[in-house]
Amino acid sequence: MFCVATSVRFLEDVTVECTFEDGKIIQYDMSRIFRKYPQLEELRRNRDLFLSGKLDIGGYAVVWNEDLDVDTWSIHDCGVVVGQVEVSLVKLIGVLVCGYRVELGINQKELAKLSGVDQADISRIEAGKGNPTFKKVEKLFKAMGKTLEVSCK
Repeated sequence: MFCVATSVRFLEDVTVECTFEDGKIIQYDMSRIFRKYPQLEELRRNRDLFLSGKLDIGGYAVVWNEDLDVDTWSIHDCGVVVGQVEVSLVKLIGVLVCGYRVELGINQKELAKLSGVDQADISRIEAGKGNPTFKKVEKLFKAMGKTLEVSCK
């Protein structure tokens, strides 16, 4: 799934906590990858450096400097879910559409052609903006080979 972080916090030792567009709050112990990426060990030795990290502009990585970063995909897929924040239905639909589209390896223009939904509408939906109709969202899911089900509890 497509993993964009909306915020990051730096916890004890070398643990980062990211909140993602899908509402998941995930903690990741950076020391798990020190053997594979020994340059990251500097984050444990230098607490001020560790605390200076930030999300890159798109929310795709936590960055400390030109040499030290970790992608949010790794944090999302390998970290521990510790909470969930409420996400609007429109935002969640956007995250799902974008994630499935990326998994398929197609761009918005290609999805527009497959679904019959304007590319501009797809862009707004993926950004969590506007108020897409159920029919439009259903067309997108069907074009990507997904089934959209709604249930009330």
